[in-house]
Amino acid sequence: MVVEPAPRRFARVNVSRNRMIRTIAGLRPFRRSGFVVRAEKLDDKTLVHNFGHGGAGISLSWGSAHLAAELATAAGQRDCAVLGSGCMGLCSARLLQDRGHRVTIYSKDLPPHTTSNVAAGQWNPGFRYRRGQSAEYRNQYERAARFAHRYFQELNRERYGIRWLDNYYLATRPQPSYEEFAERNPIHDLYKEYRVLEPGQHPFGQLYAQHFTTMLIEPPIFLNEVMRDFRLAGGKVVVRELREVKEVKALPEPTIVNCTGVGAKALFGDEELTPVKGQLSFLIPQPEVNYMAIAPGLYMFPRRDGVLLGGTSQSGDWSLEPDPQETERIIEGHRELFAGMS
Repeated sequence: MVVEPAPRRFARVNVSRNRMIRTIAGLRPFRRSGFVVRAEKLDDKTLVHNFGHGGAGISLSWGSAHLAAELATAAGQRDCAVLGSGCMGLCSARLLQDRGHRVTIYSKDLPPHTTSNVAAGQWNPGFRYRRGQSAEYRNQYERAARFAHRYFQELNRERYGIRWLDNYYLATRPQPSYEEFAERNPIHDLYKEYRVLEPGQHPFGQLYAQHFTTMLIEPPIFLNEVMRDFRLAGGKVVVRELREVKEVKALPEPTIVNCTGVGAKALFGDEELTPVKGQLSFLIPQPEVNYMAIAPGLYMFPRRDGVLLGGTSQSGDWSLEPDPQETERIIEGHRELFAGMS
């Protein structure tokens, strides 16, 4: 028997320009064929790639790192280098430590100055899954998503900036039933309390909605804590930019895990990798807002460092400068969305 949830109250997000505290931009490392986790030889070294998650990096972090750690451990060497200190690099480094490896991170930038720090943080890898891909890729995606979902639950949620929230995916037309949703997504069972809502069954005006409960992971908190764990476990960090493969070959560690994200395009010649620029504007925090909302071209997540407003996706744009027109669109779009709440 399905028990309908009790009615709840929704705090309206107060969207105005004089409440804006910052706008930032970052680059998602997108690959149309999906993220890469594979091992190859690099002269006498083992190189394990772990990159190309295209905006689902936080969601898949522990799981993709788990797959990479399996490959690195199979090389049989205790000393490992990890390239990059975003979510994928830090999670890979920690899981390697848990397997008994001595790990050194090499990175040009450290938190809070990584691409991962410009992630929104909702656990929702399903938007990056595309039907029609190979059975091998589907297995990789599903293993990574399920491991990450479970591992996030096992962390101290307060300390790592993790909490469960209701999510409302809003649209102008009816949304797929659970059966249709399940057919499209092999991890459908991880989207808890999935329900289709008609206009009038939620506070967002005349829009249709999918509801599910999922985790919000706040990158500024999460990344700092994982870096702290890495250092406490004896990990070393070398601040250094690696510009050419010959510099990677010269590293002293026999096993190397490549978590360079968008940097993999230049460093390892991955021509399929494309940057997808996204930008976020933050409002003064509103602790009473305890839900997430995603509408066409817009999304709102209530974080402790501010109410996050996003919704941009500019493929092929390498600029890290926020676009003033996009900022205006995001602010005005969210103002209209929340002004229309009942």
